[in-house]
Amino acid sequence: MLKKVNYEVKGQLAKLLATEDLIIENKRVPTASFDVDRRVLTLPMWDKASATVYDLLVGHEVGHALYTPNENWKLRYPEVPMSFVNILEDVRIEKLMKRKYAGIVKTFHMGYKELSDQDFFELGENEVEDMNLPDRINIHHKIGKFVDVPMSEDEVYFRDSALNTDTFDEVLELANELHEFMKTQHTESIKIDLPFDGAEMEQGGGSKVDPIPSEDKSDTFDSIESESSDGEESEEQESGDNSDETTGFPPEFSDSPIGGEHCDFETITDKLFSDNLENLNDKNRNTGVYDTDYCTIPELNLETVKAKNVDVHKHLDEEWIAQQQHYDNELLKEENKYRIPMNLYASVDNEYRLFRRSAQKEVNYLVKEFECRKSADAYARATVSKTGVLDCTKLHSYKYNEDLFKKVTTLPDGKNHGLIFVLDWSGSMSNVLKDTVKQLFNLIWFCKKVQIPFQVFAFTNEWNRGDKQFDEYGNYRGYAYPKDHHVKKDGQLYIEAQFAMVEFLTSDCKKGDLEHQMMNIWRLMSCLDQRGRWDSSVYYQCPSRLSLSGTPLNEALVSLNQIIPEFKKKTGVQKIQCITLTDGEAHPLKFHKEFKSRQGNEQYLGTRSAHGNVFIRDKNGRTYHCADAYYDLTTALLNQLRGRFPDVNFLGIRVVDNRDCNSFVRRYVDYDYERHQTIMAQWRKTKSLMITEGGGYHAYFGLSSSALNSDSSFEVKEDATKAQIKSAFKKSLSAKKMNKKVLGQFMSYIA
Repeated sequence: MLKKVNYEVKGQLAKLLATEDLIIENKRVPTASFDVDRRVLTLPMWDKASATVYDLLVGHEVGHALYTPNENWKLRYPEVPMSFVNILEDVRIEKLMKRKYAGIVKTFHMGYKELSDQDFFELGENEVEDMNLPDRINIHHKIGKFVDVPMSEDEVYFRDSALNTDTFDEVLELANELHEFMKTQHTESIKIDLPFDGAEMEQGGGSKVDPIPSEDKSDTFDSIESESSDGEESEEQESGDNSDETTGFPPEFSDSPIGGEHCDFETITDKLFSDNLENLNDKNRNTGVYDTDYCTIPELNLETVKAKNVDVHKHLDEEWIAQQQHYDNELLKEENKYRIPMNLYASVDNEYRLFRRSAQKEVNYLVKEFECRKSADAYARATVSKTGVLDCTKLHSYKYNEDLFKKVTTLPDGKNHGLIFVLDWSGSMSNVLKDTVKQLFNLIWFCKKVQIPFQVFAFTNEWNRGDKQFDEYGNYRGYAYPKDHHVKKDGQLYIEAQFAMVEFLTSDCKKGDLEHQMMNIWRLMSCLDQRGRWDSSVYYQCPSRLSLSGTPLNEALVSLNQIIPEFKKKTGVQKIQCITLTDGEAHPLKFHKEFKSRQGNEQYLGTRSAHGNVFIRDKNGRTYHCADAYYDLTTALLNQLRGRFPDVNFLGIRVVDNRDCNSFVRRYVDYDYERHQTIMAQWRKTKSLMITEGGGYHAYFGLSSSALNSDSSFEVKEDATKAQIKSAFKKSLSAKKMNKKVLGQFMSYIA
């Protein structure tokens, strides 16, 4: 059973062999092709080929891309059959590839041996000695080490000359020479087969006997053409209907403009090789599914994608003021004269202040963990060297110790760090939003203490909804459609205009402004967290444009292609930690694709879902496969980001339900049973887990939703029993243990 081909790896192999940044596309096409102008090498998806044969074919096609020029050589050699050139060119480019890469010699040898064993050239049905000379040359240079190929002395010249060609012009000259040789051989064979010469054709009555049937007269060369009774050429021959003016050959012996050949010059191995290569494509694979597509990352307009920090909090402040004013105005009405005036936000703001004070211990723990790990890492990379200056304290030991010189310890220079937080602002987060925001705030206060620049974005489809629209009668007609984020192009991922990256917090703010903004987010979170609850302490509504929406995580990852460079340029940081906080999978993403209309052949730009046989291609030409599963696109986009930004750590924090944990872990450990069991044991013990290299992240942290919802504070009733006190104490310790465990692992990446 053949292993599934990793097309990304084979694409990288092709790039390495080409020693240039080729664009590699694996598509369900019959043959390989190379676009010289775009530098795109299109390879068939040889599903049935072994790894060795696949590498052979990749090396072969790269050879054509490197050495075969894109020119119309038929203008120079119109008579030469296409297959002659193909066969001789194959010999040349494979020789040059072997000369360039010594290691590929073994690949070609083993690959052709495997093809020979599989009777790839169908030699069982075709006797080698009966084949044309070009066919035997082809067989000799491909599988001649495994098959005996007979050659005459004259034929050996062409066989060896094929291996001595260094340029494409030499290949063309040799192909032309081979063609002339074949013509000569064919002419001689016909003369030998003729039973009579011209004099012997005369019989009684002065008439001539044609030894060749009349219908085959056109198959002879000019030298043996029949003449009319008066010794002149027939009108038919004069008109040139049955002859070729350029070659002197009848049409059956000459090439058409696209390389057609007479049957006596027909090569079968070149066609067999192409046909059998096509058979390596699994025609039953992805039946009824779209062909392979390649998507590029669009260049987004960050002015429309990003909701700036200042604009976001201006909107929130205006909403808070408007709702408070509305409440105060309602009190002025007669029917509400007995209602007590109140600050709508007092209880929520007080809750925030209490949390800020209680969180200081955890923040200090983070700072301590960070500093310890940073120092340990620095000293681990420290170097010790001798100074050349004598250490006088060691002089007494000169008789038995040669190390008498002072030493100096050099610590490596540290790098500036920065953090980018990407927060899931979807509807499913409502149950864990409060606890997620708490974790986020702890990390923000940590960043402030250790002076690490940061940005916090929430991805949503609500901010860019636009203004409400009404018709002339005042009827609501939905939201105005916002501006597009990018120019729509064929083969480009489509980012819907509603998507936005809302900049909640940034280290650019002053201390007082940051405090105010964090309180704004706390108010917003509290409103969404307690919405619909009978015991809610929230007396205000969620501001427009900031309610929970879908899960445009994939769109957020696409936007990071521009947000990360912008953040680096603005802050000057060298090392970035990009942290995603979410509780689920992203919704699907589409890409633009040109289709033909059912009526006529008019082209139009449509969309299709970016999954299945789809590859993401970045600006450097690297490709990342989007498999069939709904979460595979997210993995592909994360891998694309990691390839583009090698100095960025991408960390995921995932809120997981107990019932979903097993399937979540299994998804990223594949069939590694021991690894799965180790992670699940950690989960059962601490209600947390860490998957390294999971789902495209450098590390993927899982946190139990039930554990997050449990309060880590030690609170008991006044009349509590010893058992109740013990249970409450253990519960608080367990929650704190989980937090410290996860945060400790988290700090190891940041430090």
